[in-house]
Amino acid sequence: MTITPEDRASITELLAMHGHLVDAGELERLDEVLTADVVYDVTDLGAPALEGIEAICAASLALGEGNPVGHLVTNIVLSEVDDGSVRARSKGIGVNADGTTGTVTYLDTVIRTERGWRIAHRKLIAHPAPLGGRASAPAAD
Repeated sequence: MTITPEDRASITELLAMHGHLVDAGELERLDEVLTADVVYDVTDLGAPALEGIEAICAASLALGEGNPVGHLVTNIVLSEVDDGSVRARSKGIGVNADGTTGTVTYLDTVIRTERGWRIAHRKLIAHPAPLGGRASAPAAD
């Protein structure tokens, strides 16, 4: 499968729309960006993986005021997969109500459905330390 320019635009918009829907609290519309049986792996953030849109909605509502007020997605890189799916790697920046921020990497499997492209699997990778947690430069002698 070759990712066409139209596919790239659609998938990029899909990734952006997820943040718009969550930030607006329009959780009932998540089927516009996620498959019904999506796996949303947030284990790197200390929570269990969520399976299905209903589980994601319930977890979001349970988090309440702890949810970021802004989800920004950037640095999107798309790769073709032999099975017809697309791997999307992007950076997520979350802005909290108190002005603090955090960043993650999203690793997505995106599939084409009858209703268009949808995220079937998302893994969030937290970034608690610069340079991916690698050791700092060696001390000078």
